[in-house]
Amino acid sequence: MKKLLTALRRCAVVGAAALAMAGLQPVSPAQAAPSPVVGGTRAAQGEFPFMVRLSMGCGGALYTQQIVLTAAHCVGRTGANTGITATAGVVDLQSTGGRVQVRSTYVYRAPGYNGNGKDWALIKLASPITTQATLKIATTAQYNTGTFTIAGWGAATEGGSQQRYLLKAAVPFVSDATCRSYSGYSGLVASDEICAGYAAGGTDTCQGDSGGPMFRRDDAGAWIQVGIVSWGIGCARANAPGVYSEVSTFASAIASAAASL
Repeated sequence: MKKLLTALRRCAVVGAAALAMAGLQPVSPAQAAPSPVVGGTRAAQGEFPFMVRLSMGCGGALYTQQIVLTAAHCVGRTGANTGITATAGVVDLQSTGGRVQVRSTYVYRAPGYNGNGKDWALIKLASPITTQATLKIATTAQYNTGTFTIAGWGAATEGGSQQRYLLKAAVPFVSDATCRSYSGYSGLVASDEICAGYAAGGTDTCQGDSGGPMFRRDDAGAWIQVGIVSWGIGCARANAPGVYSEVSTFASAIASAAASL
């Protein structure tokens, strides 16, 4: 875990009342996790069909129709787990039209995760979500540059409330050297973390967005996931980019783990 108190995992403890309003199920505080996109705009229904909202307050993406890729800090240890509900098929969490909700059966957290890098996990669902598309992941560093899309139901302002509607925004790649030069970012794990954001701030993921995907178009024009929302210094502050788990670094391990579930 990052040493500075201001370096926050982008997860949010969601109260039972808020979860009930959104049609989500509460879990124990130990499982509580991420928040909405700062500086974002509303996503259109069906725009990102792979997006998943998790009941502990995190985001995720459909890696397969029965497995959600999210952040390790959003979940507990590897093992059987029926305490998470995944919601998909809607941008409005209060909408019932097209909404699909499926309980978890198993959680796989990245081996060796200790709060410092390796921030990925898989959640197996009780049944496949066949109405929604999956999001392929990057297997090389080819797409770890350019402008990325971020999306989530997290806070729209630092310290704000979780959002009812899915928000989206675009953020540019930040090199490891530049990212590490900012105050609070010396602990960046360059081998498996990637930074994105504007030097002036204003647009970022925030509490409640943890575990959600950072993605872009590949050479064929399809969406491809390059990052998983992990941590940052506050939300959308100047000289404080978001930090994402670098998916390509773990692509083989993710594929192997998913095949075993």
